[in-house]
Amino acid sequence: MNSLRKYLLNKDGHFGKYGGRYVPEMLWQIMVDLTDSFFEAKHDPKFLASLSDLYENYSGRPTPLYFCENLSAKLGGAKIYLKNEGLNHTGAHKINHCLGQALLAKRMGKKRLIAETGAGQHGLATATVAAKFGMDCTVYMGAKDVARQRPNVFWMEQLGATVIPVHDGGQILRDAINAAMRDLISNPQDTHYLLGTVCGPHPYPVMNTFFQKIVGEEVRKKIAVPDYLVASCGGGSNAMGLFYDFFDEKKVEMIAVEAGGKGVKGKKHAARFQGGKVG
Repeated sequence: MNSLRKYLLNKDGHFGKYGGRYVPEMLWQIMVDLTDSFFEAKHDPKFLASLSDLYENYSGRPTPLYFCENLSAKLGGAKIYLKNEGLNHTGAHKINHCLGQALLAKRMGKKRLIAETGAGQHGLATATVAAKFGMDCTVYMGAKDVARQRPNVFWMEQLGATVIPVHDGGQILRDAINAAMRDLISNPQDTHYLLGTVCGPHPYPVMNTFFQKIVGEEVRKKIAVPDYLVASCGGGSNAMGLFYDFFDEKKVEMIAVEAGGKGVKGKKHAARFQGGKVG
């Protein structure tokens, strides 16, 4: 494979020993239909034009690439730039894949969006696009996260979303994901599950990479080939958005920064790669 970028956006959904679609049998056909619809839409000029219009006129793209003059001088002269995704509508990069998936869901005839959220950024973006497209919205959120993130819960509800606290398990994000999956099984015809990361069953990793890659595309227009790219990495949508357009550039070093907490040798961290293992 000459191009890693083309390899990653494949309809098979496998990346060597990684990837695939591990879901309950009742969700299998839903994921197949979603995959077919996405790969059809990504080659449709009308769909792409609508998405581009939403990025520019609704979300506020392109976001600034800010040259940190003082920080560059203090750290020895290397030119340091910040891609300010916080200036997107709803305040984060999450709106990128939410707009893409909502547009796809409308194309498929769906009437309702559901989502999981942790800190609330993805839930807020989902509630926002649901209001934009006139769709019902339900957001599942761990009960502990609801208590910690009241401002985002308030804004989701103001936008018309129903926020459901999840009291199962550890009452955190993974429990909210399980609750959303159960909802999708119960409502397979009219509902789209707007999963917010580049993980989960195929086609979500491929689909969200495609909708987030606008970040790196905008960087390339300002800096053709940077030496380093640095991104925070939780679920991965932010990092893939920045990295994707440069995957075929051998000279670009890419650094994903994970939440190390109190160290990856213990259990009090959120590192997927340094602290995880292949499942």
